[in-house]
Amino acid sequence: MSRAGRGVLVLCIGNPDRGDDGAGPAVAKALEGRLPPEATLAVRSGDMLAMIEDWEGFYALVCLDAASGGGEPGRIHRIDLAEEDLPGDMAFLSSHAFGLGEGIALARTLDLAPPVIIVYAVEGRCFDGGTSLSEPVAAAVAPAAERIIAEVARLQEAEHHA
Repeated sequence: MSRAGRGVLVLCIGNPDRGDDGAGPAVAKALEGRLPPEATLAVRSGDMLAMIEDWEGFYALVCLDAASGGGEPGRIHRIDLAEEDLPGDMAFLSSHAFGLGEGIALARTLDLAPPVIIVYAVEGRCFDGGTSLSEPVAAAVAPAAERIIAEVARLQEAEHHA
């Protein structure tokens, strides 16, 4: 894709009323006021079709979502979709029928996906309605925010030298 982008979109996905699915909104809160002015921060509850419209025109998408993969709760995964696909054994939970993986695939098919997509997945333990973040996921919020801040700086540096 050779479309010129307008910067980096940081998209934090999740529902704060569904336990560890609230990782995205918690990380977004930790990022408020800490990203460069050229970066855009958005929080969405999981409607992937609406999110695809948000992505259009951006050079890069950094996405944070909670995932269930049977691994260690609170573990942060970084997936560069230029180098690998989303892991098949990791479920990106959505309250909608259309999840992150399907949204990215559709956006790519429609040529609406940014050229660069980096996904940060925080492994969760409990996604029950009416619960709060588990202790390991709550402990991962600050480190995830720090990694995203560094990622945005790296992406902006790369964009300026492209």
